[in-house]
This record gives sequence, C-alpha cells and structure tokens, in this order.
Amino acid sequence: MRKLITGIILLVFISSCASKKDILYLQDADSANNSNVNYSDPVIQPNDILKIDVATLVPEASIPYNKTSTRGAQVPNLQIMQIDGYLVSVDHNITFPVLGDIITKDLTTKELEKVIKDKLVSGGHLLNPTVSVRLINAKVTVLGEVNQPGTFTFTEQNITLLQALGYAGDLTINGKRDDILVQREVEGIRRVSHIDLTSVSFIDSEFYFIKPNDIIIVNPNNPRVKNAGFIGNAGTVLTIASLALSITILLSR
Repeated sequence: MRKLITGIILLVFISSCASKKDILYLQDADSANNSNVNYSDPVIQPNDILKIDVATLVPEASIPYNKTSTRGAQVPNLQIMQIDGYLVSVDHNITFPVLGDIITKDLTTKELEKVIKDKLVSGGHLLNPTVSVRLINAKVTVLGEVNQPGTFTFTEQNITLLQALGYAGDLTINGKRDDILVQREVEGIRRVSHIDLTSVSFIDSEFYFIKPNDIIIVNPNNPRVKNAGFIGNAGTVLTIASLALSITILLSR
C-alpha cells in the first residue's frame, strides 16, 4: 500500500512538470544573430482611424486641407485625436476636405500620403505640400495563458509579436510557447497561423511583426491541461500528498 501511494504522489508531480525546452524562448537565438530586420507599413483597413496633416511653406494655405480640432485649443491626447481623425469606411473610403472621397483600399499609410500629395499638386491646390498619414487606433488582442489578457492600443508603426505579448504581461508558466495562435484578416480573408516562440524561425515570417487588429491566443500547455482536469493546482497536490502520508502512517501502525 505504501508503495502504491508513493507511486501515485510521484505520478502527480511528474505529470504537473514542464520541461526546460517547453519554457525557454528563442532557444536557437544565436543562429539569428546580426540578421536583417524587414520593416513594413500596415495596409489600411476599414474602421481604421487616420491622422492626416497637410503642411506648406505658407501655413495659411494648408488650413482648408486640415481638420479643425473639435476641442479648440486644448492639448490633444490620443482619444481626442481619434475623435478628430478620419474613419475609414467599410467601402475603404475617407472624406477629405476639399478633395472629397479618397479610396484607401490596399494602400499603406505611406502610399496614401503620396496619393493625397499628388491630388493636391495635380489639382493646383497647393505647391510642394508635405503630407503625413498616421494610424492612431491600431490595436491587438491577446487572450489565454498570459498575465494580463486584453485589447491593447499601440501607436508605433511596427511592433513585434514578442512586444505584443509583453503588453499582456508575458505568458504565464502554463502558456504553450511552441504553438501560439495568431488570427489575422488580410483582404477580407481570415487566416490563423501557428507560431513557435521556442525557435527563432518565426522572426523571418510575416507574423514577426503584428498587424493592426491581430488576435493572439496562448493556449495552456500539457501540464496545465492535466492539472485542470485532474488535480487543479499546487495547493491541491500538497493536500493530496498530506492525506496520503497520513493514511500511510495510520496503516503502518
């Protein structure tokens, strides 16, 4: 009986353990040392909010082509900028002052800058204008075995998958690091990819950089699944071990 109980306790602890190779990130990181980073501009999507500024050497000339803030002279913050920004319609259009509707489909922010600048110049509106387009409501959702799941807004042009997970407080010890799910919508098509964070191979893929509206899902690893269905948590393990020890002592008398 004593051997049986001891075996059960050992089995419980073994089944709840994760190996080192399941926990460490980028285990072959040296193979990617000094490699090039390929940055990319996000393609504008419906429901994106754009901040567009037009400037010229004569500031007064560009006034009709810039939105006037609805908050007067208040110091702008991100929320106010979003309210005053250009909302991309489901038809991939924005309504721009003087120029009217502009199609944004399949354009990046840089490409839209050129489109607007060309329209201003070719239409005789402005001479040598400078156009700046920036996405100001980019967001990523991180769910599952992370410390702070939720939806996070970012204003950087490019953030990596690891940075997005950092917003969520990193994976818990129970997160499945070799099979991160990334859901992404590209040209109206929903795609799901499986990413292995224990290897550097993903850094050369299209999923190294997060795209706006990506959804990242971290599933539980095998020890976590076993614990959830069998014994719950470490406190339960100790309780079972204590009970087994007590039974052993009683039976040995």
